[in-house]
Amino acid sequence: MKVVLVAACALVDADGRVLLAQRPAGKPMAGLWEFPGGKIEAGERPEQSLIRELKEELGISVKEDCLAPFTFASHAYPDFHLLMPLYVCRRWEGTVTALEGQQLAWVRPNRLRDYEMPPADIPLISHLMALL
Repeated sequence: MKVVLVAACALVDADGRVLLAQRPAGKPMAGLWEFPGGKIEAGERPEQSLIRELKEELGISVKEDCLAPFTFASHAYPDFHLLMPLYVCRRWEGTVTALEGQQLAWVRPNRLRDYEMPPADIPLISHLMALL
């Protein structure tokens, strides 16, 4: 089974809310909510991938030392196995903007379960609730 490596980020604002992005129509698992991020390209470190993805998807600049490794998800989907490190970031430059037509929501940790998420993301919620 193919292993897919994806980096994700829990952006946490000054009020302790976490950013979720809704997967747009036409993508696998469209309509589900997830932590921003994306596939790690060949030769890229997870931190580099997140810096690139957060700029492309949300228009924000993140410094590598502001990305704190937090936990990870390991989930077997029917066609592939997903390995996803989750980072926490509390500092960035710019205004979070949906640049790829996705819906965004700033969510209190105790409300994260109210959003339908991909199976790999669900176990990460309890870790974030304990942290925040």
